[in-house]
Amino acid sequence: MDDRLQHAPVGVLDVFPDGTVTDLNEVAQSLMDSTDGAVGAPLTEVFPRSVEDSLLLAFEGDSITETSFEEYYPGLERWLDVSVVATDEGVTVYLRDVTERRRYERSIEQLRIERKRTAVIENVFSEILAELVGATSREEIAETISRSLGGTDIYEFAWIGEREIGSDDLVIHAVGGEPGETFAAVRDALDTDTATTLEERALESGRLQSAQPLADTAHVPAPVRTAGFADGVQSALAIPFVYGSNVHGVVGVYAAGTEAFSDREQTSFETLGEVAGFAVTAARNRNLLLSDTVAELTFDVGDSSVLSRLSRSLDSALVLEGLVPHGDDALLCFVSVEDTDVRAVEDAAAEIDGIDDTRVIRESVSGGTVGLTVQGSSPLLAVSSLGGTVRRANFESGSGQLVVELPPDGDVRRIADTVSREYNLEFVAKEERERAVTTAREFREALTDALTERQQTVIRTAYFADYFESPRGSTAEEVAASLDITGSTLLHHLRAGQRKLLEAYLDEHTQSSGTR
Repeated sequence: MDDRLQHAPVGVLDVFPDGTVTDLNEVAQSLMDSTDGAVGAPLTEVFPRSVEDSLLLAFEGDSITETSFEEYYPGLERWLDVSVVATDEGVTVYLRDVTERRRYERSIEQLRIERKRTAVIENVFSEILAELVGATSREEIAETISRSLGGTDIYEFAWIGEREIGSDDLVIHAVGGEPGETFAAVRDALDTDTATTLEERALESGRLQSAQPLADTAHVPAPVRTAGFADGVQSALAIPFVYGSNVHGVVGVYAAGTEAFSDREQTSFETLGEVAGFAVTAARNRNLLLSDTVAELTFDVGDSSVLSRLSRSLDSALVLEGLVPHGDDALLCFVSVEDTDVRAVEDAAAEIDGIDDTRVIRESVSGGTVGLTVQGSSPLLAVSSLGGTVRRANFESGSGQLVVELPPDGDVRRIADTVSREYNLEFVAKEERERAVTTAREFREALTDALTERQQTVIRTAYFADYFESPRGSTAEEVAASLDITGSTLLHHLRAGQRKLLEAYLDEHTQSSGTR
């Protein structure tokens, strides 16, 4: 090999037609991680192997095949550009390292694919969220999500599940896409007590669960992993439908890639789970609002309720005058007492776990009204989250009675069972009755649409805290403190809410007068 080739910036090998290496320069040695013993050795022993082995194929047959190609060599962890040129003396092989260019091109391609995938996902999510806004039932919500996710090219299938009435078992409500054997294995795993599916874990914890890759995730049942491998399903995600402290259901999403769900995608799915949880609650509340009749359920309450324990401590009767959800896991409860010093309520409540703040709203000779902040899961909060309304609640000597209002066409049995099982309540009776007159319902519906959620919370809290009484039971600062907001913010929401209330009342009054 002449000096020009010895010092060339590319790798050069001289090879006899029979495949024996006769010479190579330093660049070639470096690119192949070769030693000085390469000269005189067969090319098959000197040159690294690739999947295609295109260089070795060029030396097969009776004559040399001139060719150029780029291949990846796993042993070297690099891409090489290889050219085979026949000469009068034999064959010359030229080598160039193109790893960096290949990596750059691969990065660009991955970004392009990711961008396209993100656009598809955002489009699907936008369609789902738009449909959830108008959904009127759990069935419609489940069908929308499973159909939209399962109908894309980026996911193999999706399914929706909810707890079965009377047990902790997870039952299937909707399936979309091409489920194959993987879904059959998931379905079978739900019927056994020996393994826990990803979806059951999400339902129990209220948190998103992932398996990437599916085959290497030990807590996924073995039959599901095996079926996923056969179907080419390599990633799974389970997203709970969460609203407040309640988990309404779960969606399982399965995809082909081993890392199919990026961190950004998982965050989007968490948002979808929260919106779906809100949609389920909103659908239940809407059904209650628009129903001409209601189902009234009565429960006996034991000492699982903090208000039951408070009544026992006071040895007095408590009546729930109103409640306002406060955050995801708290309630502001306004409770009246008779024949008891309201100051004693503060002292007794301080000794009960679950009651954080206590404040006297109104004090009289025979009793008064007290505001309590109840933290954590409770039957009162559960009823509100499940689409019901607490109509009455009375507590005395460590027990009580809770009357709940639900839409008659809703899943009354499911809600009754859930509340009874999770909070140790005893279901006493169910009664269907006519609602108030239609004009009152329409008036409330108009106000619900007009007021923001924050305005409703502020107005209800101020009302039950006797802010509107004369003399006032609470100052603006006290009401604001109970909501963790400033006095100016409270007054802003009160003014905006009161203006909407007056507008709705005057419009309703004008229309009624015109009709008469």
